[in-house]
Amino acid sequence: MRRHLVAVAATLAVVLATALAPTAGSATPVKGGSAKPLTLAVIGDTPYGPVQLAEFPALIDSINDDRKVRLAVHLGDIKSGSTLCDDVYFEVIANHFATFKDPLVYTPGDNEWTDCHRPTNGGYDPLERLAHVRSTYFPEPGTTLGRRAKEVLAQPGYPENQLWIESKVVFAAVHVVGSNNGYAPWTGNDVPTLEQQAEVDARIAAALAWIDEAFDLAGERRAKGVVLMMQADTFAAENESLDGFDEIVPLIGDREADFAGPVLLLQGDTHSFLVDSPYPDAPNLTRIVVEGETAGEWLRLEIHPRSQQLFSWERIQIGGQP
Repeated sequence: MRRHLVAVAATLAVVLATALAPTAGSATPVKGGSAKPLTLAVIGDTPYGPVQLAEFPALIDSINDDRKVRLAVHLGDIKSGSTLCDDVYFEVIANHFATFKDPLVYTPGDNEWTDCHRPTNGGYDPLERLAHVRSTYFPEPGTTLGRRAKEVLAQPGYPENQLWIESKVVFAAVHVVGSNNGYAPWTGNDVPTLEQQAEVDARIAAALAWIDEAFDLAGERRAKGVVLMMQADTFAAENESLDGFDEIVPLIGDREADFAGPVLLLQGDTHSFLVDSPYPDAPNLTRIVVEGETAGEWLRLEIHPRSQQLFSWERIQIGGQP
């Protein structure tokens, strides 16, 4: 298990504790949330290539046309892993994101920054691409994308890590990506560079603090459940190395085991729809990997705070695709 930046995590904990303290005029994301049902649309790993990019507006229209949907989530990978990471493409996707009628929560994937060192991606500096992703999609920390802005709590230094309470459920987007959470060596290297190692270590420390914050808040506010959202499939058997998730995976299981309500873990990355319970000691946790590499499907997720079954979901096909 890797040693991470304890000082960073401690500082974050202090900042977050201050941000979450109830005050007059406290932001909506840290209130208890009403008991009204909530419907979300969840997508990931799209659009991949020019065909899906052309189909992407129809996917957005399908989500916009569902009158019950009040929030959309993109679990990362806005491009394939073999296409350019250029500014023009990022702007095209940003313009598409702006057409979502409802608030859009987006957590970055490895294809839009971690893997941009690849020659097929343009041979970019991944850290420079990460900075550009943040400036493009998170210019105002504490707000979401889409036509209707939603007020959320953003983690200091990590605007993509967002947290809020709605329908008696704590939601947290956590920046955890494929390519072994960013540890896969960049082109021309056999091991991570010092700069790469420092970024991943700090981001993992922030992710651990954010996951703790979500469960702490759920306990304090007596939430019905918790939803965690990230790009990486942290259990992908085909990955050669998963040590970039060595601390994140057990922390989620430990915190769920101590939490009274159900937990939903939403992931992308591996493109094939999957529902499982990967924690034998945490039976109340359900994981969903959304179907990816398609613009013909989205996941309709419903929250029922007054029901014994808090979460339910349905795969929505569009455009006549199977």
